[in-house]
Amino acid sequence: MDKEKLYQYIHSMIESSTKKPKYMSISTVKVASLLGFTAGEVEKSLNDFIGEGRLKKARLEVPPFHDIYLLP
Repeated sequence: MDKEKLYQYIHSMIESSTKKPKYMSISTVKVASLLGFTAGEVEKSLNDFIGEGRLKKARLEVPPFHDIYLLP
């Protein structure tokens, strides 16, 4: 699995978001299907990116209370 390709894909998804501030709710299953990875690999990589400080994870405070990912 190419983690850098995954990061660039997620980064561009967040950058293209029209929300203020820019954030994205990411479906690991959908990303895995699009890029040919497993959902587990995507989830682990997202957690690695958070640990490295390349992404931030938060939860929406209003319904639907999704986990969202933001750029630092």
